[in-house]
Amino acid sequence: MIETPVIMVNYKTYSQSIGESGLELTKKIENAAEASWLVCPQPVDIRTIKEKTNIPVFSQHIDAVKPGSNTGHLLIDAMVDAGVEGTLINHSENRLKLSEIDEIVTMCKEKGLTTVICANNPATSAAAAALKPDFVAYEPPELIGGDISVSTAKPEVVREAVERVKAVDPDVKVLCGAGVKNGKDVKKALELGTEGVLLASGLVKSDDVEGVIRDLESSL
Repeated sequence: MIETPVIMVNYKTYSQSIGESGLELTKKIENAAEASWLVCPQPVDIRTIKEKTNIPVFSQHIDAVKPGSNTGHLLIDAMVDAGVEGTLINHSENRLKLSEIDEIVTMCKEKGLTTVICANNPATSAAAAALKPDFVAYEPPELIGGDISVSTAKPEVVREAVERVKAVDPDVKVLCGAGVKNGKDVKKALELGTEGVLLASGLVKSDDVEGVIRDLESSL
């Protein structure tokens, strides 16, 4: 079970977070962090990072496929074998059909994996909650990778997303992401009712990873 509040770092495909750089980044997080963190590396780096660090590792994506003829897809069995403890689902950069999301959540529950469904507005956040994931991560696409945090730019929408998720299923935890870069962003997100944040470039592309970690944790 992932402890909350949690800071979730999506490594995406940034050059600073692949291969040896991804391993070193994870070690920096492990050594500097005092709160609950988890990371989402590239699939090819998951096994190495899992074996050489103690931070919970999630997949960035899993496909709704079973073992067989599925060239180019990410198989849940392979991700489990590599050591993941959960996965992102339906990130705005890799959107899925509702039927696929539902199937992936079911598959993950069967394997004991934690699920984080990404949603781009309060309505889809509520729809995601109906599928009973562990987390719903609200991220407006237009703010992803930007300089303004969602908790600052759209606080009322973050609160609405939290309220709508909890109205559907109070057991589903809510994260928010897009533009999260510092402790003030984290503090505001928690004040709005979320149980953590999802970020990427604000940490991964930083020249002072340890400094960013301390800043992000300053309000926890």
